[in-house]
Formats: sequence, structure tokens, C-alpha cells
Amino acid sequence: MTAMNAIAARKEQGFTLIELVMVIVILGILAAFALPRFADLGGDARVSTAQGAAGAIKSANAIVRSACLADAACDTTAPTGTVALDGGAVDTVFGYPAATQAGILDAAQVIATDFAITAGDPILVSPIGAATPADCQVSFTAAADATTAPVIAVDVTDC
Repeated sequence: MTAMNAIAARKEQGFTLIELVMVIVILGILAAFALPRFADLGGDARVSTAQGAAGAIKSANAIVRSACLADAACDTTAPTGTVALDGGAVDTVFGYPAATQAGILDAAQVIATDFAITAGDPILVSPIGAATPADCQVSFTAAADATTAPVIAVDVTDC
């Protein structure tokens, strides 16, 4: 009986070197296959960020237009104006948001700490850290006249 107890005690001392090496090899193989799948999540996140900003801009555009149509003081034929939205004033062009910070960006609550913003008409919004900002952006072009709606374009070809 003492010989069996000695064998049992020897088996329960820990892992052998071969077992440890095999576990390390298996973990290395799994890491080699898993790493490429998770390496480029930043690009997917920037695409989602750009699409989220586009959705916010489209919604804000519709809300400002609706608020202007509902407000008797808002003139949809005037090249400039303002409409009250959430206690603040939003600049408008022909009843649509202007392509400015005080226009579409304030209405959509898009701020410079979250996005790279290029002022102008069109105003450009791109996620911070985009590989090629010109190919990862949302552009908002203000209404050209009373019968033309603003143009909102999304480009996520190289985020």
C-alpha cells in the first residue's frame, strides 16, 4: 500500500513540462487567429461614429425645419433667420439649419471635442483619428434657396 501512496503522491505534484509547453503552444495558435479579427476595431468604431453623426444631423435638420414651419414668426423664404429649439436659437437659411456651429451643429449637438469640424459651406464633420479625414466625414450643405433642401452626404470609404 505504501508504494501506491507514493505513486499517487508523485502524480499530484503539478503539471509536467510537456503539458505546460502544449498549453502555451495552443494559446499562441489561438492568439494568432484571434488577433487579426480584433486588430481593426478602431476603423469600425469611426465608421459608426460618422454614421451616428450623420443620423443626428439628418434628425436635427428635420426638427429645425418642422419647428420653423410650426412657428408663424419663422419665414421659410428668408435667406437668414432663427428658430427657437430647446431653449436656444438655431440659425436658419430658408427655414433650414444654417451650415454653421450656431446652425446645424448646435441643433444636432455635434461638438468639437468629439469631432474634427471644418467650417464653411459645406460644413464637414469627421471622427477624430480618421486615417483620411476627407474619406471619413459627413458634409452638410445649406439650402441654396427656398425650394431646395440642404444636402447631407456621408463618406466612410477610409475611416
